[in-house]
Amino acid sequence: MNAPAKNEEFAAKIPDGVYAETVISVEHYTDRLFRFRMTRPAGFRFRSGEFAMIGLMVGEKPVYRAYSIASPAWDEELEFFSIKVPDGPLTSHLQAIKPGDTVLMRKKPTGTLVLDALTPGKRLYMFSTGTGIAPFASLIRDPETYEKFEEVILTHTCRDVAELKYGFDLVEEIKNHEFLSELVGDKLKHYATVTREDYPFTGRITDLIENGKMFADLGVPAFDPEIDRGMICGSSAMLKDTKELLEKAGLNEGANNKPAEFVIERAFVG
Repeated sequence: MNAPAKNEEFAAKIPDGVYAETVISVEHYTDRLFRFRMTRPAGFRFRSGEFAMIGLMVGEKPVYRAYSIASPAWDEELEFFSIKVPDGPLTSHLQAIKPGDTVLMRKKPTGTLVLDALTPGKRLYMFSTGTGIAPFASLIRDPETYEKFEEVILTHTCRDVAELKYGFDLVEEIKNHEFLSELVGDKLKHYATVTREDYPFTGRITDLIENGKMFADLGVPAFDPEIDRGMICGSSAMLKDTKELLEKAGLNEGANNKPAEFVIERAFVG
């Protein structure tokens, strides 16, 4: 009998200009990582690779953090891939969500990891560590990526093998998708490495670029600013080191208002 009154009370706390969406599914990968899908507002538009501010009501106030939208722009649902931080202002609560719960989202998406911020090229590298794979989860499922590039290389580096599973699930999903599988074909290469366990591919991606192992493993030549383009999302140290390696190879950093050979997402670096 009290439910409608509670719902009205909750709705009254939601700020103007904010969507209140329903959690559809939650999947926990490890004790540090999980993904969830939620409803997509009818009027919400974004470019694959952008992020949104999502949040929860914590007590009487909403708490927000920037999260890359992991689903592609064509998807009818919104997907997010999150780390779990035990004392995090948002993730300590977000990791406990379940289907039917409400997640808040501000209405304006943004970000630099978009195809429009790159000049035309042939090979696109997506360099990610940890949950930095999220914007690329969106882009590797977007047909436009394969219309613009002949080859797409997704690198994903984590501490442990178990943390790579989200990336492998994405690639498997594409292979089995009714229209993406044919469109993508063999254009997508997935290069997963770990830094703390035995694995066929081990090491920081920057070390593997510097010593040439990444190129050898993938069967591709070294960076060429004429044809290679890059996107980077990860820890602050990884962003800095990868940026330096790309610039050393002659690639320039771009932005939404000035497209160039590579782009970096800095919104998540504290």
